[in-house]
Amino acid sequence: MSAADWIVLFLTLLSIVTYGIYKSRGIKNIDGYLLGNRSLPWYHVGLSVMATQASAITFLSAPGLAYSSGMSFVQFYFGLPLAMIVLCITFIPIFHKLKVFTAYEFLEKRFDIRTRGLTALLFLIQRGISTGITIFAPALIISTILHIDLTWTTLAIGSFVVIYTTYGGTKAVSHTQLLQMSIIFGSLLIAGVLVIYLLPDDIGFSKALHIAGKSGKTNALDFTFDLNNNYTLWTGLIGGFFLQLSYFGTDQSQVGRYLTGSSIKESRMGLIMNGLLKVPMQFAILLIGVLVFAYYQFHQPPLFFNQIEIQNLKNSQHASAYQELEKKHSQLFKQRESVVHDLNDALDLDDQNGIATLRSSLHQLNTEMQHVKESTVELIKKNNPAAETNDNNYVFLAFVTSTFPKGLIGLLIAVIFLASMGATASAINSLASTTTIDIYKRFINRHATERQDLLWSRLFTLGWGIFTVVVALYANKLGNLLEAVNILGSLFYGTILGIFIVAFYMKKIKGKAVFIAAILSEILVVGIWYLDKIPFLWLNLIGCVAVMLIAYLVQLGIGNKVQHIQSNDRHID
Repeated sequence: MSAADWIVLFLTLLSIVTYGIYKSRGIKNIDGYLLGNRSLPWYHVGLSVMATQASAITFLSAPGLAYSSGMSFVQFYFGLPLAMIVLCITFIPIFHKLKVFTAYEFLEKRFDIRTRGLTALLFLIQRGISTGITIFAPALIISTILHIDLTWTTLAIGSFVVIYTTYGGTKAVSHTQLLQMSIIFGSLLIAGVLVIYLLPDDIGFSKALHIAGKSGKTNALDFTFDLNNNYTLWTGLIGGFFLQLSYFGTDQSQVGRYLTGSSIKESRMGLIMNGLLKVPMQFAILLIGVLVFAYYQFHQPPLFFNQIEIQNLKNSQHASAYQELEKKHSQLFKQRESVVHDLNDALDLDDQNGIATLRSSLHQLNTEMQHVKESTVELIKKNNPAAETNDNNYVFLAFVTSTFPKGLIGLLIAVIFLASMGATASAINSLASTTTIDIYKRFINRHATERQDLLWSRLFTLGWGIFTVVVALYANKLGNLLEAVNILGSLFYGTILGIFIVAFYMKKIKGKAVFIAAILSEILVVGIWYLDKIPFLWLNLIGCVAVMLIAYLVQLGIGNKVQHIQSNDRHID
């Protein structure tokens, strides 16, 4: 990066952190530290909720996902608006009425302490690991740009976020997220306009989408009901609905955001705002990835976007084999470039026969180029079996650093940092609040003073921060980071949601039944995932329904047993 990029990056980050520290001064108790004294307006709640979900992974991995497999991932979010409606009707009024710090406090009131503890534990495991992945994403950027070992960049960035979060608490997190999302929205608009500007003069926005569409990249909707496909309309509406309902309704990193609302109305409006803006925002991010794909139809893309692995390959005994693959890749690109130009002419003339023929040729060339890339991946594995061979996370990064003007590179890097800071800070804060409220104050020191509560809240924040940094050091083995986070969530969210659904709607079921059901359901979900028979989004539905069904059957069995004992007692009398 240039000096201008570094200046833009540091000034942006410094202004955000300074503002957060300024706004979080004067915290005296855990109500202020964990919930910001429950005083925020609806727009603040809405942007905070969005910032918590939109981590650096969103801006780093989503364009790469669209580049490689198209727009279909947007369907993942189709269940989100429906989930927001259910939360506004059911969850928010109950949480506000009970004045809880965490969602899991409610479960002890409804069931028992075992169920509360189990649910909190499931959350802590899932959120602790996924937060490590969100720390890893920006560390990857710095490592690639500065050619510094990934371990050191992960430690540096993780330490920075942990220190900031430990000091500021929820109040600092929420106030900084307001500025972060404003900068992120503006930067995304600039990035989208610039990608279009970088296309050839005779290729506008519409033509770029047409060309990308002929390669199957604009597949935003798939109406097929296919249990083997992760991203279809039905998978998003049904599986996505249960995932989003569980995430926003039972994950403390999100519950803690809308519990900061000054009233039920403010919290509801904040979630509705999220429901209305999230899908268009994700669509825009994926669209940028599709436009990057269109750009690389006219400019030769790297054979493999992770240049660190390519450099290692060039310096190995396999260098000559790689050079042959690179030569073949260049030849195929020149052929594809010619076909794309002919396709552009055919689109101008509306020559349907020509379009069909050229589309077939384009598909064939893309397939051949993919085979060359696969051969390169095999070569990378042969050179280093532990190498990272999924380069989706590097696509947008490589494009930005090689094409954007000075200053804007720093701004886009700052956006990814800001997203990581917002999501990571609120996640670590939620881990600390759950540990403080559901573990420390419930099992260890029930009569702690406000000063002790605040001290231990900060200590737990620091402890979870260290844990997430350790996880981040191993996150490069997980492939596409965006998918990895959602797969991890799907392993736990269905079970957690099922517990809350039973709590809200199945009034006759008691604590023992739901506790047994939760354990059995989690074993079932992990088993199905391990067998890899269905798309991961369906695990959310399976986990939720399994808890409800098993809890009902166990409660029925307990009820029959009790009736049998009572009947025997009467017979003896």
